[in-house]
Amino acid sequence: MSEVYVDFAQVYDTFMDETPYEEWCDYLMELIQTYGISRPAALQSVSSQSDASISNSADVNEEQHIVLDLGCGTGTLTELMASKGYDMIGIDCSPQMLRLAKEKSIAAEHKTLYLLQDMREMELYGTIGTVISVCDSLNYLLTEEDLIRTFRLVNNYLYPNGIFIFDFNTVYKYEQVIGDTTIAENREACSFIWENYYDEESQINEYDVTVFVRENEDLYRRFEEIHMQRGYTIEQMEHCLEQAGLKFVMSMDADSHGQITEQSERIYVIARENGKQNG
Repeated sequence: MSEVYVDFAQVYDTFMDETPYEEWCDYLMELIQTYGISRPAALQSVSSQSDASISNSADVNEEQHIVLDLGCGTGTLTELMASKGYDMIGIDCSPQMLRLAKEKSIAAEHKTLYLLQDMREMELYGTIGTVISVCDSLNYLLTEEDLIRTFRLVNNYLYPNGIFIFDFNTVYKYEQVIGDTTIAENREACSFIWENYYDEESQINEYDVTVFVRENEDLYRRFEEIHMQRGYTIEQMEHCLEQAGLKFVMSMDADSHGQITEQSERIYVIARENGKQNG
């Protein structure tokens, strides 16, 4: 995971400029308000009206309002959440991506804490109320063992009754939609060729990305990166959550926000902290 998003980091935001980050932010806030315990600064004094299983304790702990963005990348979504009043932490394993995220935080005069860590080995100083992970970050974990390892850490660092909201690309998406296809895009400042190779047995999709970055009017610099992602089914994700000690709450199609179908390409999952495990 640490070898990806090196040179590609500098053009990542360019090629992601049509990503509906604002919509994702608004929807995540809605889910946190409904199911979670974290609140933006302006609402922290208001008593929670969320899920009935959440404790009604009047004690307000600052840690419960911290939101961790796992696999935060260049921090676009992280900083949008910060602009809504959330106390944010961002974790990513790419120093190049985090450098851009920190620049955004400084420009926005936010106090987001960014940590250079592998999500499978993350270490925090305390608990947090919510963990989010979107834009298929978890698909970079290529084994169920790595998923379980990461999920156990999430459960360990979640404040009691805290929630974990994440998305993932499905096997269907890699197998039927983007697997074994070639995508190309030409921009004024840069262009890319994105070749996909999907292996049905391992459920792993290999992205071979070639990028041309314009250095001046007559010169382009070329670089290549190989990314590996694995597709998962909702059944596999539920199994991994259970093995990690998290409590599955709900899932939905990430595009329609409705019921999951056999053609769902991306799925949202909400899980809840469910007590700590020893060892």
